[in-house]
Amino acid sequence: MKNSKENTDKDEKGQTFLLSWASCGYYWRKRPRLLYFIFCSFILAPYFITSFILYRLYSFGVKDEGFPDNMDVKVPVLSSVSNGTICCDRSHFRTDICVMKGDVRTHSASSSIFLYTSKHDNGFINNVSNVVQHEKIKPYTRKWEAGTMATIDELDLVSKRENPGLDHRCDVHHDVPVVVFSTGGYTGNVYHEFNDGILPLYITSQHLNKKVVFVILEYHHWWMMKYGDILPHLSEHPVINFTGDNRTHCFPEAIVGLKIHDELTVESSLISGNKSIADFRNLLDRAYYPRIRALMVRNKEKKEHQPRKPKLVILSRNGSRAITNENLLVEAAKRIGFQVRVLRPKQSTELAKIYVALNSSDAMVGVHGAALTHFLFMRPGTVFIQIIALGTDWAAETYYGHPARKLGLRYIGYKILPKESSLYGSYDKDDPVLTNPESVSKKGWEFTKKIYLQGQTIKLDIRRFQKQLVHVYDYSKTKMNKYIHHQSQ
Repeated sequence: MKNSKENTDKDEKGQTFLLSWASCGYYWRKRPRLLYFIFCSFILAPYFITSFILYRLYSFGVKDEGFPDNMDVKVPVLSSVSNGTICCDRSHFRTDICVMKGDVRTHSASSSIFLYTSKHDNGFINNVSNVVQHEKIKPYTRKWEAGTMATIDELDLVSKRENPGLDHRCDVHHDVPVVVFSTGGYTGNVYHEFNDGILPLYITSQHLNKKVVFVILEYHHWWMMKYGDILPHLSEHPVINFTGDNRTHCFPEAIVGLKIHDELTVESSLISGNKSIADFRNLLDRAYYPRIRALMVRNKEKKEHQPRKPKLVILSRNGSRAITNENLLVEAAKRIGFQVRVLRPKQSTELAKIYVALNSSDAMVGVHGAALTHFLFMRPGTVFIQIIALGTDWAAETYYGHPARKLGLRYIGYKILPKESSLYGSYDKDDPVLTNPESVSKKGWEFTKKIYLQGQTIKLDIRRFQKQLVHVYDYSKTKMNKYIHHQSQ
């Protein structure tokens, strides 16, 4: 048994390759990468259609310009990949995805996933290591950011001819597919946790109807705690920590990497079953239903004693882009007639508590920033007001405005005047920083970050802003009255 185990480890670690696999076909290493695209495109054509749309993409920490967006068509990933094959699509701007089908086995010690095949007639084989196919992948959805991807663990995906003389042991057998992804990168920022992780995980796995195992690279216990209410609605199996679990897990199929559509959204035309961001929102309802149910009971008891006012949630910030006269904003909203709640989310704040607050709200107000990702917790038809700080117009619309409308929210973008920014007291009135922020942003990400994201606070013109609040109050009150009238019929 000891010799058998040593032979197995030696066999799995033998990775001196004479040939490489070009997606779903062979190529000599010195040949052009064009064959890589041709072979994989042939197999994955039913799944992926690349649409090149030039746009500027800026994120918290990185700004890039002139890259294409990529879209997928609505077909499950696994159906056309033949058994005993590794097939990778690397044509996407945001992400790489590899599919393995057959006898798939994990080997965390070598950061590898092996696919054993008994085929002998499918091309050139390295006689030393029995390697049929070899791919490398970093399963994280910010492929275009070289600096970020440099921090992501890389996996070797290796197809090998099965050697009858060796014991390729299997410690844990699974009869469902596995999806492998990383929670590294920008994990810790709630926008990226949803945009780069949870939503792509939903897009990639939803067609499997929870019959799937998740294997995580760069596993964080706090991440598991934070999203522990959501994950059981994506998979009915325990999550596996790839580096922390040295056992060999065996699967019939594997998807390594995640699909992503756009910022904080699900494109129904690009996914099986015509699922949309509304379906993801419904999943969140199911995930947090126990908390919502308890809240509904308490609210019902309160309604018996007092009339309900429209509820306004203010997402409060500290430091950069904070509202320095927030107390006056709260007072103005109360005078108009709102029931006001101020939320100050932290990384350690339980998501269920934020969900309960926003799911029961009629409107939310917040300054552009990662915390606005919580608009996903709002009910369609409610109002989301984003306060757009100087120099954040494009990002405000791209990351929150457009996705909020797709979710069915009534979105209002409140663009502050220069005099409402603390930058007004630091620059001349005709300085481009105040009069032409776009020209300043063109100088580079560091200018945008230092001046507009980190260098300003906001003092709202309450008289100007409360005009928006009055409209929102009237809209919310009318909606509430219609609901009460309908319930009384």
